[in-house]
Amino acid sequence: MSELTLTLLRLGLLALLWIFIFSVVGVLRTDLYGTSVSRRSQRKAVREQERQQRRAAKEAKRAPAPAPAPVPAPARARFGRGRSKRVPQLLVVTEGPLTGTSLPLRGQAILIGRNPECALVLDDDYASGRHCRIYQDPSGREGWLVEDLGSTNGTFIGREKLTSSQPVEVGTTLRIGKTVLEFRD
Repeated sequence: MSELTLTLLRLGLLALLWIFIFSVVGVLRTDLYGTSVSRRSQRKAVREQERQQRRAAKEAKRAPAPAPAPVPAPARARFGRGRSKRVPQLLVVTEGPLTGTSLPLRGQAILIGRNPECALVLDDDYASGRHCRIYQDPSGREGWLVEDLGSTNGTFIGREKLTSSQPVEVGTTLRIGKTVLEFRD
């Protein structure tokens, strides 16, 4: 083997080693800091949600009015105060980087976290990739439920840490890191 071939093999091996090292550092960086979410993609997601809301409103106007369904008796509050429980229709960010953002609570679940796949993408260092989920009670008795998805820093309803799925009503506050969300009607 000539001297030139041996030198080229050494340089090629060195280049492969550096490529491997940079790829390992890139993977570690992504694991430690999460995926970066640009403000532009958040604005785009909010605009898309607004378009979907407008489209749904137009379709609702066009559709014939369905026959009114029988209204079930209102559920009583869990705390025994004798008042009826109000089911929230809207989730509003009241504190944090996304203050003022609102999401309508429709029939589908809402995923909250730092991942771009979430319905509400938080730009909060204390939020996990898939932090919590808000979904309708399958039995229909409780309205909406909040569930922590094994987040590192936890999800708080008021001042209490969420340990299992909990029902929420209008006025309930949900804290994820520095972000505070409120359920409204």
